[in-house]
Amino acid sequence: MSKRILFFTSVMLLSAVLAVLLLGHSPWAQSQPFDFLIRNVLVVDGSGGTPYTADVAVLNGRIQAVSRGGLQDNQAKHVIDGDGLALAPGFIDLHSHVEPIKEIPFPENFLRQGITTALGGPDGGSPWPLKTHLEALEKEGIGINLAYLVGHNTIRREVLGMEDRVPTSEELDRMVSMVEQAMQEGAWGLSTGLKYLPGAYAETEEIIHLARAAAKYGGIYTSHLREEGLGLLDAVREAIDIGRRADIPVVLTHHKVIGKPMWGASVKTLAMVDKARKEGLDVMLDQYPYTATYTTIGILVPAWAMAGGQDEFLERLQDKEIRKKIVEGIAFNILNDRGGGDLRRIQLARVEWMREYEGKTLLDLARMKRLEPTPETGAELVIELIQKGGASAIYHVLDEKDVERIMKHPLTMIASDGTIARYGQGHPHPRWYGTFPRVLGRYVRERQVLSLEEAVQKMTSLPALRLGLKNRGRIAEGYWADLVLFDPDTIRDTATFEKPHQFPEGIHSVWVNGKAVVDNGQFHPIPAGQILYHNSQN
Repeated sequence: MSKRILFFTSVMLLSAVLAVLLLGHSPWAQSQPFDFLIRNVLVVDGSGGTPYTADVAVLNGRIQAVSRGGLQDNQAKHVIDGDGLALAPGFIDLHSHVEPIKEIPFPENFLRQGITTALGGPDGGSPWPLKTHLEALEKEGIGINLAYLVGHNTIRREVLGMEDRVPTSEELDRMVSMVEQAMQEGAWGLSTGLKYLPGAYAETEEIIHLARAAAKYGGIYTSHLREEGLGLLDAVREAIDIGRRADIPVVLTHHKVIGKPMWGASVKTLAMVDKARKEGLDVMLDQYPYTATYTTIGILVPAWAMAGGQDEFLERLQDKEIRKKIVEGIAFNILNDRGGGDLRRIQLARVEWMREYEGKTLLDLARMKRLEPTPETGAELVIELIQKGGASAIYHVLDEKDVERIMKHPLTMIASDGTIARYGQGHPHPRWYGTFPRVLGRYVRERQVLSLEEAVQKMTSLPALRLGLKNRGRIAEGYWADLVLFDPDTIRDTATFEKPHQFPEGIHSVWVNGKAVVDNGQFHPIPAGQILYHNSQN
């Protein structure tokens, strides 16, 4: 057969296939029925393009047909009426605290808000060794797709403990080899938590060496910046410099501006991102849509005071002069940083040794103890909380204008910074339950900060692109059927700072790899998820 005949034959076959697809009759459906078909649904496909009405069919865990022309009910085993509903790709959470996954393998608080893929290991903390952890999860089964970063704090603690010093060349080589090992075992990049210990003790050069090791395997670098308050601008410069010198893509994770003295500085940080990108650097951001942060109460303590760990901190408190300096340092942070200048802005979240404190503020504690509500009083209360067993807290220290400005940036992705939780346990940040529905309800429908298609893109294809995920983050034929079916007119978060354990409204169904984990509002704890290894086909 001549080359010309082969060419025309190929063109005719291609034309026939395209005609079939345009008519809405999938070639797969004629030999095997779809597992399910969602009819007449508003498809928000994750690309950022205008939503359109179509039928979407799934077979064997993947999207097999997306037809604007319409499919027949008899082509599927199960048909879902999508009229009045929107269908989006499953939400990809690029900053997710999944540490409890072994105890809670089917994370209802994530799945009910539409999260189908989570990236664990943020803020410098990750499982070690990674391979052992991933193999155990695969054996037991999980309800969500799960990927991991390797954490700098974890590695530094393994090598240096809590020592405040520069590593020796041998120690640095060991840390680099640990990053390489994790990357070979499936990690997607390196995370740092330079505000936390022992990461705060690391100099920039140390991070650059480790980031280069991750870059060698095609990884990314995500950073909880060294400072997010008074030192924010220098911290952004540091992250960008690490990206430049290590030649690695950077994510300024849960980007925010902490404390009244810095409110409005997002104008400068976003300009820094834009400038870096014009220079050819690959810098992006992620964000949660709230005006409050969440972390340990120890974040208020100066890093130097915690060098060597808890025992050495407690020992330092016995020295009157050192204790005075520690109190001054905490009081300064209450006034200028995470404390927001007001004891009522620090709300206790998880206090395992005194559950009655959960939900109360430092102002409430001061009044309970009949103490004057000064920053110094707050500092003493923080010390007491740490001495008695520690606590986590919610810090109401962000400005709505910064939140919206960061959200609008075209390279900002939505991420929860949430933790897998048991319903009703503790007093978590409401982002653990409501991050993604909150964006779609408050910031799309109510405040019109984003269009529906922009918001969905920030939750799906943009994070998939950042990670390099294959066949996820879009509604397109051949992609994994990670899907969220919701009502754009009613979707909203219901979790509040007063009552955080509340599931969102307006989400009809959620599928992970074609399996319904939420079906018409009913939760199904099934092992639908996959472990996603870097450089795999997932």
